[in-house]
Amino acid sequence: MWRSRVLVAALASLSLALGAAGSAGAAGAAGAAGSARAGVGLPPVVSRVPTDEKVVFITVDDGWNHDPEAARILLEKRVPVSLFLLPGATSYDTQYFTALTEEGRATVENHTVNHPDLTTLDAAGKDAEVCGAGERLRATFGRTPKLLRPPYGAVNDDVRLAAKACGVKALVTWTYDFTTWSQTPPTPQLRAGDIVLLHFTPTLAADLQRALDAARAAGLKPAALVPHLKAAGLVP
Repeated sequence: MWRSRVLVAALASLSLALGAAGSAGAAGAAGAAGSARAGVGLPPVVSRVPTDEKVVFITVDDGWNHDPEAARILLEKRVPVSLFLLPGATSYDTQYFTALTEEGRATVENHTVNHPDLTTLDAAGKDAEVCGAGERLRATFGRTPKLLRPPYGAVNDDVRLAAKACGVKALVTWTYDFTTWSQTPPTPQLRAGDIVLLHFTPTLAADLQRALDAARAAGLKPAALVPHLKAAGLVP
């Protein structure tokens, strides 16, 4: 199975490269924003959702720290949230996440198996990371993820080709990272359609509350990501 996916991605990559050679000047003028749209039929890269609705999108990555207070906030406040999970991070306490998906408004999406920079891998490596994670998450949660968050936000057209071969409909990055790493980042002024990035770290509950407070201050409500991607015409 993986060989056929890799072959399809490799042939598509060759076709894309040949097409790009004939339009290199135009591509250069388009810049980085154009790169995210290059390649007919490739899944889009989305850092914010174009929408007139007063909504914001909460996303949480990885899954290593299973904070009960963060889960309580998500469940009690019925916060729509997209969880971009590493399969290994869910395997030792799967119930933590199934409670969020079954009792709350959480959906599970793809964040690869081992969190590599996908742009550095060959076709087989990309397939193993993206398709492999999708298959393992489906086995655990009963649904194949349709969204991929490329680790570190690292993406190019080869990554998009590999993602498409694995059934991914969109690659989702972010507008603002609210995660407290060495220090708490400044709280930005959120706008409609922004995608908020959080991580399953020991500070998740506080970071989540800060994001929810920032959304409320801007007159925005958390919303489910996939329906709005569909409404914007970004995914079928």
